[in-house]
Amino acid sequence: MENFFEFPEIPTDQLPKVDSAAELKKLPLEDLPKLAENIRRTLIRSLAKTGGHLGPNLGVVELTIALHRIFSTPDDKFIFDVSHQGYVHKMLTGRWDEIHTIRQYEGLNGFLLRTESEHDCYGAGHAGTAVSAALGMAAARDLLGKNDHVVAVAGDAAFTCGPTFEALNNIAETTKRFILVLNDNEWSIDRNVGAIAKYFHALQTSSTYSHIHEKAAEFVERIAGKSIRSIAKKVETSAKNLLFPNVLFEKFGMHYYGPIDGHDIELLVKTFDFLKDQDEPVVLHVITEKGRGYEPAKANPMKFHGLGPYKTETGETPPGGEATYSYIYGSHLGKFAKVDDKIVAVTAAMPNGTGLVEFQKVVPERYYDVGIAEEHAALFACGQAVQGLKPFLTIYSTFFQRAYDMAVHDIGIQNLPVRLCMDRAGLSGDDGPTHHGLFDIGYMRHIPNWIFMQAKDEDEFVDMLWTMVNYNDGPAAIRYSRGAGTGAIPKESPSLLEIGKAEVVTEGTDVALIGLGNMFEMAEATRDRLVALGYSVALINPRWIKPLDTACLEKFAARCPLIITFEDHTLQNGFGSAVIEHLNDAGLKTPVERIGWPDQFIEHGRVDILREKHGLTVEKAVEKALKHLPAVRKTAIAG
Repeated sequence: MENFFEFPEIPTDQLPKVDSAAELKKLPLEDLPKLAENIRRTLIRSLAKTGGHLGPNLGVVELTIALHRIFSTPDDKFIFDVSHQGYVHKMLTGRWDEIHTIRQYEGLNGFLLRTESEHDCYGAGHAGTAVSAALGMAAARDLLGKNDHVVAVAGDAAFTCGPTFEALNNIAETTKRFILVLNDNEWSIDRNVGAIAKYFHALQTSSTYSHIHEKAAEFVERIAGKSIRSIAKKVETSAKNLLFPNVLFEKFGMHYYGPIDGHDIELLVKTFDFLKDQDEPVVLHVITEKGRGYEPAKANPMKFHGLGPYKTETGETPPGGEATYSYIYGSHLGKFAKVDDKIVAVTAAMPNGTGLVEFQKVVPERYYDVGIAEEHAALFACGQAVQGLKPFLTIYSTFFQRAYDMAVHDIGIQNLPVRLCMDRAGLSGDDGPTHHGLFDIGYMRHIPNWIFMQAKDEDEFVDMLWTMVNYNDGPAAIRYSRGAGTGAIPKESPSLLEIGKAEVVTEGTDVALIGLGNMFEMAEATRDRLVALGYSVALINPRWIKPLDTACLEKFAARCPLIITFEDHTLQNGFGSAVIEHLNDAGLKTPVERIGWPDQFIEHGRVDILREKHGLTVEKAVEKALKHLPAVRKTAIAG
């Protein structure tokens, strides 16, 4: 392991360590590389036990040290885009000795949280937020007459996000003091689509670039005639210049510096010391290496962007268990695409996380990665649907929140057959509140024209995908959880499901348990517990969030004195709410108890721990049932 380090001959306990940024400022400049070494060793060894975003943090060690060397938080403000690269910042602001708790229940969050430290001025877990938020802070600072510095740190992936460019368009008109650090490592979770440095280089060296002046001139001549050639000359120059990063940013009214080596601490310190005194908005372009200092992470930046525990010496991770929903999705969609040439897949920079790498292997020409641009991805899929294709729009539940307007305005109103596949629906465990998919039922079920479903296991999941392939009457959505399900093996040939038809697993007369998706297992275990107590229990797999099987609901509401719903979603505006709404409208007063997540943002931690804490357990469900069942049985006896 030591051979991966810059100073293998120095034992870890002899490398400098700091408990605050104030201590960092006191270190001799020549000791800063050794501090960087100690940070890398600590991260590599700690994250081997906890998992986490190793690669991104190894890439920003020197950059973060330099920022804290020159600036002083919390007075000065650092806004990290996404903030999964904030581990080093945490270590330098008094949390070094807690880094081993990262992403663990009641430990440090894997992203920045304003509630965790006064040094975390802005929390984030999604890309493209930093520049806008930082500009708002700078505007507030100016208005309040303060003199602190605001520094936004955004990776090149953030520049595929629309909000970043919207903010850039507004900076020069808003403030004269603003520092934007473009951390260019060519990677986000997967390799960036159109990474900035690569993009400009390609343009400058391509035949398209060499002939762009001719095309610009020809365009102007077609519009205004050959007499306007002088204007064409101006267009030629402008078009050429716009291809250079410095000109691009300066068109936005920002002074561009760079690119510079993002691992040269001395250069970074001198540069920030210079930039902090500039009376104009500036961009510093730094080139960093994801996974710096650890060969396994450098060799496989995709894997080490975010991973679970691994062997420190080799970077090996434990062998995978049962196939995940993501893998099953990508592999089976690829199989379907081999026999249906209208199937296409669209992702917003998440081919690995969504399993679409498996689809890409089979039909690469029908795979589209549009970058971190969920709104664009949704609109792109709309265009494909209009042309008669069958787009499978594949986005995490928490990320699709960004494309809500498209779900209504573009997909819903036009009734386009876009297939929305929402990975990571439900609790996302150790990633915490920015990544929990606990709101998608609430933001989808009320939109007209959509159908919406969730499977109880992997076999039914494939049936639902096949049903989506063959459903062309409008938009369809499916939600599914992170990781594996029950281990059910999909059958050789999938079945078409009847739209809006639930599955009645067992009949009963005392209580009806309705378990949606990955919560069906809990409903099943609750049934077994209540049956053992002598109750007659109906168990229902609803399958459909929309349309509900209203006939099934009404049947069991009339038959049973109690209904209990189970869902991996917030209780507000969730599946249970839909059940209550329908029964009320149908004039049925059967009480409905609900198992689901409370009206709060759920912290990070293992799923089993969080379910226990928030009452998503068999014990809680039985307790809710018994509040009603004894009285019901007495009434039955008295009658």
